[in-house]
Amino acid sequence: MNQDTYVEWLVKRKDPAYAWPARILLGILCALSLLIALTTTWGILVLAAAGAGTFFLLQTLNIEYEYLYVDGSLSIDKILGKARRKKVLECSKDDLLIIAPSDSFVLKDYETSNMKLLNCSSGSKENKTHTMIYQQGSQRYKVILEPNEKLLTAIRHTTPQKMVR
Repeated sequence: MNQDTYVEWLVKRKDPAYAWPARILLGILCALSLLIALTTTWGILVLAAAGAGTFFLLQTLNIEYEYLYVDGSLSIDKILGKARRKKVLECSKDDLLIIAPSDSFVLKDYETSNMKLLNCSSGSKENKTHTMIYQQGSQRYKVILEPNEKLLTAIRHTTPQKMVR
């Protein structure tokens, strides 16, 4: 009996240290550009530029990662400002080399010098992370994840030989 596997998990990235000062400064910049726009004719251009810059910078401060595991294929999307979605990676179970806790000694055997690193975790020290190493063509990728138990169980169910506890 073939059973379909579908697991979805959302991880919010921890705000960086500069997030709140940046938000305050952007608010002040918008208020000042509004005052300039009210007093001069070219101030409308300054207001438009400050508003657009603020919009895009605030979206990059609010990042979430969505892990989607469907029938042996893991897809990770980066959600910017709860509005825009960007695909980070798509990995099938055939491309997967290993997935293990980030502090596992087994990962050392799979690491290479030209490996690309993708950090798709919250960045919080308290949360337990896992590292996934996969290969597409000749390029190897090291991905730091923060999966829940349901996602780990689904991966273990479809590819038990590539999962380290």
